[in-house]
Amino acid sequence: APVYDSIVSGPLDGCRRKSLSRLDNVANQKILINGIGSGLDIPHLPADAQYTGTDITPAMLELAKKRARQSPLDINFELADSQALHFHDDTFDAIIMHLILAVVPDPASALREAVRVLKPGGRIYLLDKFLKPGQIAIFRRLLNVFVRHVATRTDVVFEEVLITCPELENIHDEAALAKGWFRLIELKKT
Repeated sequence: APVYDSIVSGPLDGCRRKSLSRLDNVANQKILINGIGSGLDIPHLPADAQYTGTDITPAMLELAKKRARQSPLDINFELADSQALHFHDDTFDAIIMHLILAVVPDPASALREAVRVLKPGGRIYLLDKFLKPGQIAIFRRLLNVFVRHVATRTDVVFEEVLITCPELENIHDEAALAKGWFRLIELKKT
C-alpha cells in the first residue's frame, strides 16, 4: 500500500480517465469499484452515482477513504475478496475492475463473481494487462514466476478468462499502453 500509487499512477492515469469516460448517464446507478486499491479512480468518476469500493487489503481501503474525503462522490467502502463477493445477485448497474484481474490468484473466479452481482444489461469496465491468445511472451511469463506473489500476474490471457462467463459480450476492446499489453475492455451482461 505505501508504494502503490508511485508504481501504478502516472502513465496509467490517462487510461483510467479514458475507461471511466465510457460511464455515462450514471444518475442513481449503483456502481461497484471492485478492487478500488488506493482510490486512484476516484478523481475520474462521474457524479450522481452510488459507489461501493471494495478491496481485500485494509491499508488500501484506508488510502482510498483518504482520497474520497477530497471528493464530493457518494462512496461506501467495504473489505471484500473479488473472488468471493458478499453482495446479492444482480445488485450493481456497472462494475469497474481496474488492475484487478491480473492481481487475483484466480481471475476467472473474480470475473464470474462480478457477473453474478451485475444486473442484466449492466457493464463491466476493465483496465488491465493481458497477454494475447497464443502469445509466447517469454519474458512476461518468466517475470510472472517472481512477481505474482508480491504484486501482479503477468501471464493472464483475457480471452481464457472471458470464456468462463458466457453471459458476457465483449463490446469494446482496445490497446491502451505498452504496445497493447494494457487493454481497455467493456463487457455487457446479456
